[in-house]
Amino acid sequence: MAQTARPRDLGLGHIEHPLLNRLVVDHAHDDRIGVLRALAPDSKDNTFGLVLMVPNTPPVAWLRPEGGGQEWTTDPDAIEAIQ
Repeated sequence: MAQTARPRDLGLGHIEHPLLNRLVVDHAHDDRIGVLRALAPDSKDNTFGLVLMVPNTPPVAWLRPEGGGQEWTTDPDAIEAIQ
């Protein structure tokens, strides 16, 4: 049986993803299109002003609109490459 390769840890909770820095469609947000900037934990529930450690939460996909603007997060399973 073939083993599935584990994503490489890039540090600070970020993990490798084949679509990093590519245009993707986010099916969880009305097929919104953006650039995948990171796959990392979401620290929005962190009550500290600074992130002192990597949150122990599942990673989310961090997306940015193609022309720039405010990033948003989504479930990594909701994104796919633009065809």
